[in-house]
Amino acid sequence: MPALPSSSTPRAPNGARPDREARPKGASSAIGISPEVLRQVKLIELRTRRLVNSLFSGEYRSIFKGQGMEFAEVREYQPGDEVRSIDWNVTARMRRPFVKRYIEERELTLMLVVDLSGSGQFGTVNRFKVELATELAAVLTMSAVRNNDRVGTLLFTDRVEHFVPPGKGRRHALRILRDIFVHRAEGTGTNIGVALDHLRKMLSQHAIIFLITDLDDPAIERPLKLLNQRHDVVVARVEDPAEYELPDVGLATLRDPESGALVSVDTSHPRVRAAYASTMAERRAAKRQLLRRLAIDEIPVTTEASFIEPLMRFFRARERRVARG
Repeated sequence: MPALPSSSTPRAPNGARPDREARPKGASSAIGISPEVLRQVKLIELRTRRLVNSLFSGEYRSIFKGQGMEFAEVREYQPGDEVRSIDWNVTARMRRPFVKRYIEERELTLMLVVDLSGSGQFGTVNRFKVELATELAAVLTMSAVRNNDRVGTLLFTDRVEHFVPPGKGRRHALRILRDIFVHRAEGTGTNIGVALDHLRKMLSQHAIIFLITDLDDPAIERPLKLLNQRHDVVVARVEDPAEYELPDVGLATLRDPESGALVSVDTSHPRVRAAYASTMAERRAAKRQLLRRLAIDEIPVTTEASFIEPLMRFFRARERRVARG
């Protein structure tokens, strides 16, 4: 069934529906939150705090550089100093040359762009793709707080669902976590371009942008390229193993959660399974090639395993590249 994307009806291992589906219909980031959601936010904060403190604090800070220079002090001129750095006002007052000294401004802006489209409501191993995406966003949010950086978020489907401008502090970070967990998506489709174009218009300063998505949108090359010209874009590509191989369960009816389309497939036929696997492998390869062509870093994460090791591999690889460069 090669034409069908990775979007069959989701099933959790215990038969439960995604947490987002279980929330009250009226819940939103603009009103009071239920004790259950508050408890979930607190648990994820405690869990991510341990991860951030033990794993990410050094790597996070070492691989992302701040933008611009911050004034540090004025000191007396020394042989070899740049003439352009002379502070002429102080030099005139003191009657001997002084220079301005600058240090690199280390404060960063981190934007988390999280895909809440229908294809995220799928998971056959440990969790749904959207649950993996939100947990990864939570870890990155707490990493920013740990390093006293600004952090914001944009949630999207086939439209911009929710936007929180970058801010600082634990209270702001908890608001982001709350909004990610509570927000009930209106759309079901995927339009990454709309989200990235919106972000490009909203961000006036350089930012590190983590795009957390399964990348199931063919029209993304131009918006990704434009955003990456001004910002540091990293794609965390979310997968489930069942997306790339049809199980042999006989005649099955599959539903695309984004379009609602139904299709019957005879999964017992080896040729059907082989054609599906071949097409999906080609799609995965095309996504990787696109990111390489645009020089965008990729972090592949899957519902069958922890995202910690892929994230750490990314940190280590980027740290080596920064050291060489």
